[in-house]
Amino acid sequence: MPLWFLKTRHAIYYILSVIEVLLAFRFIFKLLGANPRNGFVSFIYSIAGIFMAPFSGIFYSSTTNGLAAKSVFEPATLIGMAVYAVLAWGLVGLIRLKASEKGY
Repeated sequence: MPLWFLKTRHAIYYILSVIEVLLAFRFIFKLLGANPRNGFVSFIYSIAGIFMAPFSGIFYSSTTNGLAAKSVFEPATLIGMAVYAVLAWGLVGLIRLKASEKGY
């Protein structure tokens, strides 16, 4: 495979990894009832919220009130993670077709 393909593939998977980690943190923080007023948690929620926007409202979130924290199960986050993974996989496949089309 040509070098441009390898670099592009690595860049796509790197971006996917960053998005997946942000969404995973959001999912875990919501599930465990993290304090949204905490600076780090607020930062993760705001950045991950950008990537969650297309998927919000697909499913209702399930909320459980505990003694000290409110736990939220947000299935839209899991859907978002799956969709972004499939999109990255599809982009890499499309680029692979383009690279093999040129005889590499």
